[in-house]
Amino acid sequence: MYAKDIEYQKKLLLSIKKAQGTLNKITEMIQKDTYCVKIAQQISATIGLLKGANTLLLKNHLQCCGKNKLHSNNKQEVLDFIDELVEAWQATSK
Repeated sequence: MYAKDIEYQKKLLLSIKKAQGTLNKITEMIQKDTYCVKIAQQISATIGLLKGANTLLLKNHLQCCGKNKLHSNNKQEVLDFIDELVEAWQATSK
């Protein structure tokens, strides 16, 4: 990760810490035999937090790494970066 933006890093870490906190809550809920639907809601919330963190990460990647690679004079580097983006997009849209 080539993030030089401290605010970006803070936002990303906050999102990950929130997801960790929610996972801890889910663990406690399972141990306490909490109603399944309530656990499922917390799992969905965690997935949402992680998707948001992933979007933030990919956006930063485009702004720093992508910007340089897409303007590269090396055509193969540009094509490789496009392939990388397509793979990342496919992985996040599952």
